Amino acid sequence: MTSRSCLVAILVVAYVLACGVESAAASDPQPVALPALPEPMTFYVVKGAPDSCGHGCDSWIEAEGQIVSSTAARFKVFFDRVQDRNLPIYLASPGGNLGQAIVIGTILHAKSMIARVGRTVVWECGFEAQDSDVCVRLKQSGRELHGDLFTRGAACASACPFVFAGAAVREVAPDAVLAVHSPKIFFNLPGGQIEPSVAGTDERGLERADRMVAVYLAKVGIDAGLLDVIRTVRNEDIHVLTREEIVRFGLDRREFVETPWTFENDKLSIMHKVAVVRKPGETSFRLLQWRVTCFDAKRLAMDFLRPALANANLASVMIGGGDAFPAHFVYPPVTAPGREQWGLRMPQPDLQLLLDQPEIEITETSPAADERRVSQTIKLSNDGGAGALASLLAGCPRTKAPAAQASRAGEPVAK
Repeated sequence: MTSRSCLVAILVVAYVLACGVESAAASDPQPVALPALPEPMTFYVVKGAPDSCGHGCDSWIEAEGQIVSSTAARFKVFFDRVQDRNLPIYLASPGGNLGQAIVIGTILHAKSMIARVGRTVVWECGFEAQDSDVCVRLKQSGRELHGDLFTRGAACASACPFVFAGAAVREVAPDAVLAVHSPKIFFNLPGGQIEPSVAGTDERGLERADRMVAVYLAKVGIDAGLLDVIRTVRNEDIHVLTREEIVRFGLDRREFVETPWTFENDKLSIMHKVAVVRKPGETSFRLLQWRVTCFDAKRLAMDFLRPALANANLASVMIGGGDAFPAHFVYPPVTAPGREQWGLRMPQPDLQLLLDQPEIEITETSPAADERRVSQTIKLSNDGGAGALASLLAGCPRTKAPAAQASRAGEPVAK
């Protein structure tokens, strides 16, 4: 057998992420330049705040980085140590080796795992960047670490969705991303190097990849339509799956999905919540967002963002629930192309009372074609609300004490 024939015999089908993903609402492939490849995928156990990974859940497995030729073997060694704990697994990966992704997905499928898309910020890394050498070594140490879990901006792309697809329970948060594209064929070279395939082998390799993917998707219960979409997207491009596609292909069939309240301190301290909802009989999902910021520790503002209504005249939005007195968002909303932003100022005790309820209700009212007013009420969980509000208030500016009124000469001064 020639050296070239040896290379063909061990060819690898690899998916390479072509871009970072910014919006879960995007639906068209976006051509971009390839970034530098991240570290090989690392697996570690994280303990967070109470209910941080769901009601009654405070610990999870994080799987982050590129899927390479050794990833499945390393995952099996890791998983043999932790599988009895029944932890959910969160994926944050730009993709990589398709065959390895399918092996990992098959392991998850056999163990009835819960898989989600999410990224972890590890506390032990301190002020070091999460992808710094120091932090990466911590994540590879085998220790149980501590951290915060975020779905906003988390992406599972390219080959990563095939890991995700293997889980018995699959959940995609409304602010997380699943993205796909077609494969590219590479050869393994000595020393772990790879090189693109030569003319004539691409077609055979892609046919083999198609058969492997089709069998795997059928085994784990994913609609074959996902493979049809993948075939239409060039390897150099990326397609972010819409919520409608995620549900249609069976990746996550929930008609209503919400995040817990989450605090983030980026450019602006903010606590936020996101939901997607589709009413019975509708074909499209609506993306709804709530954001809370503070003027100071006693005065806060809540914004509600939603798709713009075709007829917004005399529409209204109200929030309440349980012992909390209903509050109306200010009319009219601020509008942008396709979006509305409703605002509401709230004293800190009112927001605290609202978040103390097990759930809250958002009631949207709008005029119908026959001049009737139609209302729709959505119930939202307050999971994460107490911790998010405490973190927000800790960073709010201090309330200014009222300035003492200066007395005029000759007037008595109280002491």
